[in-house]
Amino acid sequence: MIPLSGTSNLQQTTSYKVVLPFYVYASICFLVSSVLLLLNVEIVQQHYFHPHTLAIVHTMALGWGTMMIFGASYQLLPVLIEGKLDSNLLAYISFGFTAIGIPILILGFYLFHTGWMLQLGAIFVNIGVVFYLVNVLSSIYESSKHDIHAWFIGTATIWLFSTTFFGLLLVFNFSKSLFPDNSVAYLSLHAHLGIIGWFLLLIMGVGSRLIPMFLISKYTNTKILWWIFFLINSSLVSFILLFLLNAKSSFYYISLALALLGIGLFAYYIRMAHLVRIRKNVDEQMKISIISVGQMLLPLLILLIILLVLPANKHVQIAMLYGFCIFFGWITAIILGMTFKTLPFIVWNKVYHKKAYSGKTPVPKELFNENVFHNMFLAYLSGFILFISGIIILNTILLRIGAILLLLSAVLYVYNVAIILLHKPKKI
Repeated sequence: MIPLSGTSNLQQTTSYKVVLPFYVYASICFLVSSVLLLLNVEIVQQHYFHPHTLAIVHTMALGWGTMMIFGASYQLLPVLIEGKLDSNLLAYISFGFTAIGIPILILGFYLFHTGWMLQLGAIFVNIGVVFYLVNVLSSIYESSKHDIHAWFIGTATIWLFSTTFFGLLLVFNFSKSLFPDNSVAYLSLHAHLGIIGWFLLLIMGVGSRLIPMFLISKYTNTKILWWIFFLINSSLVSFILLFLLNAKSSFYYISLALALLGIGLFAYYIRMAHLVRIRKNVDEQMKISIISVGQMLLPLLILLIILLVLPANKHVQIAMLYGFCIFFGWITAIILGMTFKTLPFIVWNKVYHKKAYSGKTPVPKELFNENVFHNMFLAYLSGFILFISGIIILNTILLRIGAILLLLSAVLYVYNVAIILLHKPKKI
């Protein structure tokens, strides 16, 4: 049997040999992050510039989020631009450098070795990002289609390089005094370059295409997507300018309002796609992906509370909640959902592509265990809610239970990914 019509449009133009290492690496990093979180729940009561916090954040941001996006985008970019990936070799090189650089960087943060270890890790990560940047931009340039989705991906990739290069400078600033202030003073700028410019912009650009496609919805509105693109980029640019001008905190409402408008429009776009969908029964993979859209608003609402209500001495604790809702919230949720929509097709295409018309074969969704996915979803959602509750009331018991459930969800995720990757050909 050929894949469901929602996935049949994902014509494989990138070898699975390029894509699968990123999925495997990201899965391991999700597991490592969850273990580190459980072992260090007390960091929620510390300043966010804590070695263990920095290690967990960068494991999630680089190892989990970015590496997963690298792999998925190498597979999906040809579909979005109706072309092909410019170079498999560049993709392999980007994996090699980032895969080596990330653990060195994380260990450097965890041990707070601000010398050669952090510097070497940051250099390797940046080299990998440069190869990814060149590959993506050259693929877009050589394609015949330059629609809004290509603009989202290309711009997000440029913001990614801005994030990692600025991070490299901050690492060297520990010992070389490259900036007027110490590196801690620039953390919010570094973080939002990655959060808004890389993750948010790219997830919106890809999600606005994939979510309607998997819902089998014909809804599209290019005008709204261009408004989203403009609002999110304007939010980030205004934030950068305000930061550099050392503006009063009240001026940051401008950046916040632009981001809220952009996310609101994106939520509206997904809702419209959901309403006019052809497939009325929405599977759990799509449900968790749609939940992630709502989770996008949570960090911004927390930021609004920080600006409006809380005194300055409470900002540090709530900043931990803000970061957790981003990395263990909407970024993780969208990956958990989309992994089991994209990875099964990649492996199905690898195993059954030449046999699709010679006999009956499983559909992609049969390559993973739906019961395991269901339990993973429940563990993740319960763990996420309990952990943020623990942060709010500073309750260690809630934090540990939440962290245990998040670790359980990571174990189940890795187990299900392994089921897909180890799938053997069979006839039914």
